[in-house]
Amino acid sequence: MTETAGQTSRDDPLDDLQARTYTLEGISKRVHVSGVGPAVIVMAEMPGISPHVARFARWVRQAGFTIYLPSLFGTDGAFPEAEAGLAIMRRACVSAEFHALAGKGASPVTSWLRALSRKALEECGGPGVGAIGMCFTGNFALSMMLESAMLAPVLAQPSLPLDDPRAVESSVEELASVRARLERDDLTVLAYRFEGDRHCRAERFAAYQAALGPRFIGRVLPDSAANPQPPPFFKQVVGSPHSVLTAHLIDAKGEPTVKARDEVLAFLREQLFGKPLFEAETVI
Repeated sequence: MTETAGQTSRDDPLDDLQARTYTLEGISKRVHVSGVGPAVIVMAEMPGISPHVARFARWVRQAGFTIYLPSLFGTDGAFPEAEAGLAIMRRACVSAEFHALAGKGASPVTSWLRALSRKALEECGGPGVGAIGMCFTGNFALSMMLESAMLAPVLAQPSLPLDDPRAVESSVEELASVRARLERDDLTVLAYRFEGDRHCRAERFAAYQAALGPRFIGRVLPDSAANPQPPPFFKQVVGSPHSVLTAHLIDAKGEPTVKARDEVLAFLREQLFGKPLFEAETVI
């Protein structure tokens, strides 16, 4: 499609999105907004709202949603170079907004994100809101399930805590509350990872499965499905197949990563419109 086929080895000006400032919970953050339809909050992976993250958000927009991209770290639209991206990740790891290490529970920024979901529902209407977390923000979509507005959580390669592959970022109490809500409202959590991902390993998906039971639907893609030439940050710093919906997605018909993307879009349609994505092939 024309709007997603642009150059992704350069900075993205994001000039088709409207930059707004939202002050919620006493904290102001920039959020890039565009589209018509129910709201979907797309939370960037490290090192920020890259051209590949923006490309994915535009696919969500094209599927009939209003996209909200909160600026949580990094330089919005910047192509992910290795050294700059590593510096951003290091700063985030010591920020009070994020809990990168085990035993600390959900990141404090998730409270602000839940408030954003309430605001997005107010602005866009519909039955509720969707959220997609990636990598550093992967588990944020799960924590946002504590907000009743959230109906469609997607966890793409959730990578926190960084120091314990067997753990998840949410506390035991939060996981119990989320599971109760999933069962009460008949909802599910959709999650993705590559088989050989060093940062989101099989042990983490097993922990989610144990905590959430059949409400957790985990998809594991073979490493051979990953783009072999991702941007420098992912090639040199991440160092393994990782970003299912963005940097490691191969944008060609029939590719497993494209099928994963289309499944996410169909999931959002089902939860927020009550019907599957029409003519999914046209999104490619």
